[in-house]
Amino acid sequence: MQTIEEKIKEFTETVRPYLQRDGGDFEFVKFEDGIVFVKMLGACSGCSSSSTTIDYIEDMMCEEIPGVISVKEI
Repeated sequence: MQTIEEKIKEFTETVRPYLQRDGGDFEFVKFEDGIVFVKMLGACSGCSSSSTTIDYIEDMMCEEIPGVISVKEI
């Protein structure tokens, strides 16, 4: 049985190619108290649309991974 962190890492690998197409990326930093902390990289770092990207990732992650309640950018 996978841990929540393993599920999060697997999820990031499915989303990553979509961000990389536009020169962006993100990485999983840690999972703590139901919150997934990520770091935006490449074109996503400092992009004015990165908050929308985080919201999208959060919606999908909360739906697919029980125990995840939020995604925050570090």
